[in-house]
Amino acid sequence: MATATVSATEPPGQGRVLLVVGWSGSGKTSLLEYLVGALAAEGLRVNVVKHSHHDIELEPPRKDSARLRMAGAAEVMLASPYRLAIMRELRGAREPALAELLCRLSPADLTLVEGYKWEALPKLEVFRPALGKAALYPEDPDVRAVVSDAVRPGGLADGLAWLDLNAPDQVLAWLRDFMREHPQVPAQAAVNGGYA
Repeated sequence: MATATVSATEPPGQGRVLLVVGWSGSGKTSLLEYLVGALAAEGLRVNVVKHSHHDIELEPPRKDSARLRMAGAAEVMLASPYRLAIMRELRGAREPALAELLCRLSPADLTLVEGYKWEALPKLEVFRPALGKAALYPEDPDVRAVVSDAVRPGGLADGLAWLDLNAPDQVLAWLRDFMREHPQVPAQAAVNGGYA
């Protein structure tokens, strides 16, 4: 089995991947909700990966799937005519790398990832100075655009877009340009290192 790695020059098995990063409370999820809705309405298939630092519980402990996980199952798949979910218990094992997670997704036109700011992949930063946290873009060359409710500062790096958080259509237009600039990569070619 091939080992998948994520890098800026070798996209993972999902072709176009964009990380959406920023501090908690900056508005990442609201922005993603808008972008996903708009792109899906255009007929595009969009996957989303959301990283959480908290425990994840899809069903209350008394439900069958949770009882089976607690009994010792490594993975439990919940399937219905409407959706499916897979819960894997790590039981002390390391958290899977982003590349491994992306390989489990179905093919899509775009995969948006909320979090994983440490990965060397293209990023869209949501930055609100009112939160009192430092921006990521000055130290991270992978940030391609900043979405903010602040005025564009002087001295930005060449090619770094500054977008208005209160004008989501502007962010959507930038995202369409990003997708045109980043060609779709067949999943197997990317995973096996066949991307050139």
